[in-house]
Amino acid sequence: MRALLLAALLGLAACGATQPTAETPRTVERVDLSRYLGLWHEVARLPQRFQDSASLRCEEVTAEYAALDAGRISVRNSCVNALDPARPRRVATGQAYVVEGSENTRLRVSFFWPFYGDYWVFGLDPDYRWAVVGSPSRSSLWVLSRTPTLPPAELERALATARAQGFDLGPLILARP
Repeated sequence: MRALLLAALLGLAACGATQPTAETPRTVERVDLSRYLGLWHEVARLPQRFQDSASLRCEEVTAEYAALDAGRISVRNSCVNALDPARPRRVATGQAYVVEGSENTRLRVSFFWPFYGDYWVFGLDPDYRWAVVGSPSRSSLWVLSRTPTLPPAELERALATARAQGFDLGPLILARP
């Protein structure tokens, strides 16, 4: 029993929020959550095992954020599985909270309690038309847009933000128009 409890505590400790260091990519200065909430479309991403596998290729990806009580945010991600001829829409729901002192630029998101992942905002259009979000480890990256596509110049601005933060965009997956 003690071994199981110790293993559980070590596992929870490993899920702790990442603390910024000199090598960590920098977030934007501040996010106005009231403007950020709502529907976003994925226009690009680095491959993720929960979106890209032998039996799953997520397309027409959306993320919808809404305010909940106690400062929490609901997260509803959905996509169409392009590898399934029926093209069913898959939905994952979770919750997020803002990391204290981050000016709403760093969130912790959970789809399977008690496990949380980092969701940091690295780039944000001044008019909230697009956002560059991901993890401080640079293993996760998404370019989100308020519309299903971004004009090429705007997409390049978003991608330049990711490059400037040290993200390797070689394996980037672009959404199909």
